[in-house]
Amino acid sequence: MANDDESPLPDLRATSWAVLGMLSFGEELSGYDLKKWADWSLRFFYWAPSYSQIYGELRKLEKLGFATSHVVNKDDVRGKRLYRITPEGERAVARWAAEAPVEPVVLKHGVMLRMWLGHASDPDLLRSMLEEHRTQSEKMRVRAEVDAEGARQEPGWAFPEMVLRWSERYYADERDRADQMLAELDEAVAKSTRASARQETGRRSSEELRSHKA
Repeated sequence: MANDDESPLPDLRATSWAVLGMLSFGEELSGYDLKKWADWSLRFFYWAPSYSQIYGELRKLEKLGFATSHVVNKDDVRGKRLYRITPEGERAVARWAAEAPVEPVVLKHGVMLRMWLGHASDPDLLRSMLEEHRTQSEKMRVRAEVDAEGARQEPGWAFPEMVLRWSERYYADERDRADQMLAELDEAVAKSTRASARQETGRRSSEELRSHKA
């Protein structure tokens, strides 16, 4: 519950909270490091922001006092800027996680949308699309498994490890569902073809009936 004496949280996008959340693990990180962390974890269940998005959010978080930064290797032409969460940032991300409404899960599955329109597509194309989806799902499963094992080595990453294990199971399910749909594809094509033939027969019969009446 929010304290009545606390000011409202700033109206930030989820990307801002995700970046601040990565900083909340207590390490100083560069924008490059944050991008790698996002690719290592966030992409499996949310999305991985681009470099430009990450740097934009970091500037915003600094302005709010939620993060601070300093440049190392100043003698280098391209000094590296490292970011760290502030105590204000730690309190803010904890409040957001506890108080902000949880968005309903919205599934937008491009492969399933095209399968839903399978009657308007070529069966070989559908099969190829499912096979590609199966391959990609297995690649993501393996990557999540590897990253979960890496997280297991760090006690402070117990919750990221839990989410990565969930991601591993999710992509295994996607792979298995693709296999099931591949097994059912021929039957679905045959059923759709029969339905189209019946519709075509019905149209011909109606035309014949109208010609007889004339």
